[in-house]
Amino acid sequence: MPSPQIASTYLAARQRIDDLVRPLGAVDLARPVPTCPGWTVHAVVSHLAALPEWAAAGRITGLPTDEDTAAQVAELADVPTPEVLDRWAGTAPAFAETAAALDIWPAAVDVVTHEQDIRHALGRPGGRDLDDVGALADVLLQEWSPSRPVEVVTPDRTVRRGPDDGEPIRWTSTDFEVLRARLGRRSRAQLAAMDWSADPGALLDELAVFTPAETDIDE
Repeated sequence: MPSPQIASTYLAARQRIDDLVRPLGAVDLARPVPTCPGWTVHAVVSHLAALPEWAAAGRITGLPTDEDTAAQVAELADVPTPEVLDRWAGTAPAFAETAAALDIWPAAVDVVTHEQDIRHALGRPGGRDLDDVGALADVLLQEWSPSRPVEVVTPDRTVRRGPDDGEPIRWTSTDFEVLRARLGRRSRAQLAAMDWSADPGALLDELAVFTPAETDIDE
């Protein structure tokens, strides 16, 4: 992902989340987010809003740990969601500029991923066919080093990963599904059921950046 696109992707996703969340009532704000166990919609927004504040204060120097994200959510737990959104709107431009300058593409991945997490929780799909989703899917594929050759085919790209030698197994999908699968938003059973040209075997355990979802995620 070109560095300027990191900033534009981050800021566009922040605005979409603001537009989606700001009108919500208490019931929807307290709705559990299945892809982020233990978090509500408000908690996801709190994490996203706290991250730029922590970065500006020098409280993080790399990818946030589970303890970091839990603390971020706890700090803003009792802050009204509109105020959380206002704070994020104020800190986002500088954070996006820094992320672009330092080529921190995970910042863009995080906000787009959590946008989709919130949409899933609310039953409000959207933003799946954006160019930014394709760009992030491509970044996540380039960062993947599977143990056997894989050819990933989506409507917009064909990417070969893994060893240079050998006939690749083909995975036919979409950029949105690549993004969700790589970020652990699909279960192992769902990964196995995807369109593979042959038995993917160990690839199922290598595909997610962290681990696959414990249960099926139906979006």
